[in-house]
Amino acid sequence: MKPRLLYLLRLILVLLLSFLLQKLLFLLLTPGDGGVGLGDALAVLYHGLSLDLSVLGYLLVVPLILLALSFLVKHFPARRILYPYHLLVALLSGIVTIVDLRLYPFWGFKLDASVFLYLDSPGEAFASVSLGFILANVFLIALWSALLFFALGWRLEQSWPSVKRGWIPALGTLVLLAPTFLLIRGGVSQATANVGQVYFSDRQYLNHAAVNPIFSLFSSLGKTEDFGSEYNFYSDTELAQLTADLFPTEAPSLDTLLTTRRPNILVIIMESFGARYIGALGGMAEVSPHFDRLAKEGILFSSCYANSFRTDRGVLSTLSGYPSFPTHSVMKLPAKIRSLSALSGELRKQGYSTDFLYGGDANFTNMKGYLLGSGYQRVTDEKDLDKRLPRTNWGVPDGVTFDYLYREILRQPTDRPWHKGFLTLSSHEPFDVPYKRLASPIPNAFAYLDESLGTFIERLKKTPQWKDLLIICLADHGFSDRDSDDRNGTAVHHIPLLWLGGAVRSPRVIPKLMNQSDLVATLLAQLGLPYEDFPFSRNVLAPNYTKPFAYYTFNDGFGFIDPTGSTVVDNVSGRVLEDAPTPSPLRQRLGRALLQMTHDDLARR
Repeated sequence: MKPRLLYLLRLILVLLLSFLLQKLLFLLLTPGDGGVGLGDALAVLYHGLSLDLSVLGYLLVVPLILLALSFLVKHFPARRILYPYHLLVALLSGIVTIVDLRLYPFWGFKLDASVFLYLDSPGEAFASVSLGFILANVFLIALWSALLFFALGWRLEQSWPSVKRGWIPALGTLVLLAPTFLLIRGGVSQATANVGQVYFSDRQYLNHAAVNPIFSLFSSLGKTEDFGSEYNFYSDTELAQLTADLFPTEAPSLDTLLTTRRPNILVIIMESFGARYIGALGGMAEVSPHFDRLAKEGILFSSCYANSFRTDRGVLSTLSGYPSFPTHSVMKLPAKIRSLSALSGELRKQGYSTDFLYGGDANFTNMKGYLLGSGYQRVTDEKDLDKRLPRTNWGVPDGVTFDYLYREILRQPTDRPWHKGFLTLSSHEPFDVPYKRLASPIPNAFAYLDESLGTFIERLKKTPQWKDLLIICLADHGFSDRDSDDRNGTAVHHIPLLWLGGAVRSPRVIPKLMNQSDLVATLLAQLGLPYEDFPFSRNVLAPNYTKPFAYYTFNDGFGFIDPTGSTVVDNVSGRVLEDAPTPSPLRQRLGRALLQMTHDDLARR
């Protein structure tokens, strides 16, 4: 028994050392965006360890099963199976490591499944490289694989002496599969292992260095759909005619909403806080007394609609001005999100410092990877907050994180403008909040968010920071009970968009029909900044915003709203779920055109 456990220990150490060596070679051999010190290298090794352990978990499954079988089957040929398994692991590691090292200088991102897109035309793929380049890399792959194969198989013969058969040692070995599967999953938190969990720096190069290339490749294999082949309803000519002028080009705003071109900017994304819980938008006034009061003090965009039904989609639509998709979460597609511009990145170009706060696990749905990659210099989440702070199912309650945010704003240096993002979480099932005002738990959870927001704003008003501050409050998406008949309806997707702060020129209501994705262009235009890198975000205050509409998607369906009414369609059945006040074939056609247009754009990224 002992020799075989020593084999497992050697296997673990060899694989982990090979992963660490991958990262060190990456730092040494690929060009970065600046110098790399010892502290940077140690941070890369430390933060990348979680994905290394996940890959290790996958690679341990076969040896553990073979070890268990060797205790059950007399003369079981474990060694004869392990040698080819070691060879397979060594070749996989060699190919992935060397290809990642050699392609990164050309691609600027970690190896992923997009490499297979070039296998259909290998002639074109190799046309730009010399025979010597190819042969040199083949040699490096062979060298890495041979060394790793030797290390994995060292003393293998001595590790597998004959042992007595028995169920107890076999079951004991199988018990080791439990922690192995935890390694694969990435722990017991709600977030499963994903590329973004190892991102730790505002330097994307260091984040890329921390990513295990084997994990990056295989985690992306299921995400290489041919997006352009989906929802092909119209010819290119018809599509161009239907979508003409829906997304007007850059133009200055007609209105000036702010007192300064460079306010400090806080974007508060409120979990599920749709219009149904906001009295100022026709919802439950008993839930939102604070928001309703604040709506009279700021600029309320009263006809804003969420782009989607999930937080990962809503956050990306808000911050990158990009549409949502019925069956795809772009935030989970590293190969796609790196092509998107973002509000934080644009503000950093203007000298803003940027950071993001979330009281839960920012690794969920690859959000941390998206945020750091989009321009946020720091992401603070549950793991970074004081362990003594109270926790609920999703993380630190909103009232507590609002307190933390307040203190952070007071500590913010005054020598440069800043932008902060904050995603709340308490108004999410199971609606467990440290607050009791309303009898029903769901409205009560939203009332807790409203109370926390109102208290936070009132405290800020008494500080010097209020004068040049712009606070933007909006929901990531709306909320509807699971058994509700209208959970995909337009009323559910109606959300608040409120601008507050000392930088707001005067209170008013703007009834422009719009999406949350239009925030970026509208805000950048108010700052006198270009927004041409956000082709799906519209400046709703521009003179060329002449075809107002809102468009959203849900699980394989879409909704389209324009001044004539609203239409909601289920793509699977083709049923029209909503068509009011009168049926409109044009709204259906425009919604389907947007499905096709946005998927074509995603395919090109």
